Amino acid sequence: MKNILIVGANSYIGDAFKIYLDQYPERYKTDILATKGLEPELEMFKEIDTIFCVAGIAHIKETSQNRHLYFDVNRDLVVKIAKLAKEAGVKQFILLSSMSVYGLTVGHITKTTEPKPTTAYGESKLQADEKIAKLVDGNFIFTCLRPPMVYGKNCTGNYQILRKFALKSPVFPNYKNQRSMIYIENLCEFVKSCIDEDRSGLFFPQNAEYTNTSLMVEQIAVEHGKKIRLTKAFNWALRVCGVGVVKKVFGDLTYEKTDLVSKYGLRESIKITESLL
Repeated sequence: MKNILIVGANSYIGDAFKIYLDQYPERYKTDILATKGLEPELEMFKEIDTIFCVAGIAHIKETSQNRHLYFDVNRDLVVKIAKLAKEAGVKQFILLSSMSVYGLTVGHITKTTEPKPTTAYGESKLQADEKIAKLVDGNFIFTCLRPPMVYGKNCTGNYQILRKFALKSPVFPNYKNQRSMIYIENLCEFVKSCIDEDRSGLFFPQNAEYTNTSLMVEQIAVEHGKKIRLTKAFNWALRVCGVGVVKKVFGDLTYEKTDLVSKYGLRESIKITESLL
């Protein structure tokens, strides 16, 4: 049996992963450590085989006044935990990093793409990745995960924007685009495989196929018995107004096709997500 410690309470991904591993009580003992106000100590990490660190500040509006918080938590606290984990004998440290380290809203990313973060969030995540990578040796494995958009039951972010369109609008643009995304249970399965196989290095866990925004919205509508008409009438406007939210929703943003998870396809994952909401 492996002892798994999830660092970061009340995290969408961390909580989902605990539920996922709880399906295998004979193989994993899983606990969650809250990090709010935490002063990490060596004793917290003894007898732990793998740490899955999801701690961090993400979904707050970045300002000059709160910029330092990203570095205090996403970098300094996380790196301190990693150092103590190594000292305590933890074999594997899995860190939930971010696609934001590349600073792109459109484009194609490979394992050789140079990170160029444009926000304090992205900068703090990248600096943590780089500092923890320096701790690696024969007894300490670092598994760095940079997933794309994660969606699933009770998720936040852009998926909810698409869902509102699917449920309220009679029409939606029929626009050809490609985006790397990952369903939450596909991500959980990938993290589990990293633990089982002692994987180390940089990973881009993602669904086996790129997602088309229009087809995703259509599928959400279908799951609610709603008919939505896809039209190309607005495509010219989307091409002209390719900024902000429009770019995030309809632009192409993909990883190279590596670290693919095919346990759940798009249609099945949307069906499960919407049936549980």
